[in-house]
Amino acid sequence: MEKEQLLLLIKKIKEGKVTDEEACAKLATLPFEKIECATIDHHRTLRWGFPEIIFCEGKTPKQVCEIAQKIIDRGSDLLATRADEKVWEAVCSIYPHAHYNQLGRTISLLQTKKPPLPGKVLIVTAGTADLPVAEEARESALTLRLNVDLLCDVGVAGIHRILAHRTELESASILIVVAGMEGALPSVIGGLVPIPVIAVPTSVGYGTSFSGTAALFAMLNSCVPGIAVMNIDNGLGAAFLAFRILTTMMKGLNGDK
Repeated sequence: MEKEQLLLLIKKIKEGKVTDEEACAKLATLPFEKIECATIDHHRTLRWGFPEIIFCEGKTPKQVCEIAQKIIDRGSDLLATRADEKVWEAVCSIYPHAHYNQLGRTISLLQTKKPPLPGKVLIVTAGTADLPVAEEARESALTLRLNVDLLCDVGVAGIHRILAHRTELESASILIVVAGMEGALPSVIGGLVPIPVIAVPTSVGYGTSFSGTAALFAMLNSCVPGIAVMNIDNGLGAAFLAFRILTTMMKGLNGDK
């Protein structure tokens, strides 16, 4: 349940427009809802500002659809990650207005009307091969109502490419830097600008990259202080951290506790 929906329900109860029984029915499954394949946390929107996100790997198309239906029936926004074509076809057959990003493997369906959060998130990739992870981050950010742009293929093998975009980097509120191979780009960018950097290692690279482990270790061992490092290929996590930072900043500016 969205915070706005709950506040509206409370208002209607006070005004006598909703009976106690009707209110109880609406709140009966507020914390969570148990279905055959999952226990859906409907309270997450009130705690986090966004409903439960479906991780599709390991789930059948039918299971994803069952979970998605429960989320959508509550009037909440839908975001599903790591969705292959079969999952997308199943969801699309029920919700034809849903959006699928084939490269990022995300499914989204926006139902709520929320203004975009202030601030700009810029996603930067070292190479074109890092785009699937960057697209997961971008689609996640868009679903979270973030103002997001993408800067692609500016890795350290041609350092002049990133230096040419210094003004664009400095105009952002948060940078999400996605890199495989040796994972050096977040350190380079973190040393150039006074902006929060969220680093995302990818599994792109030859043998001794160890499917992204080398990039992960390089980012964790960066000599640039203050870089946050996500797990390998975790574009969603990067977008959600940016969402939490900007949400917290907005609350501070508004004087909210």
